[in-house]
Amino acid sequence: MTTVRFFAAAAEATGHDALESDAATLGDLKQMLLAEHPALHGLLARCAVLVDGARVDDDFALAGAATIDVLPPFAGG
Repeated sequence: MTTVRFFAAAAEATGHDALESDAATLGDLKQMLLAEHPALHGLLARCAVLVDGARVDDDFALAGAATIDVLPPFAGG
């Protein structure tokens, strides 16, 4: 299982700070998140999604990944 952590608006949209996932790829995870949390529509595409601290493509296999961070755009200075 991989821990998916949500920050700021993403946490508000899902109602969770973190969830566990067994998705095979990042793309699969994104599809699952959108299906289970409709409030993420319009937000997830603008988020930085990091797998163990690195940006990866949607076809990236999540086997062995420990943490996925979903970071919405931040405002301010």
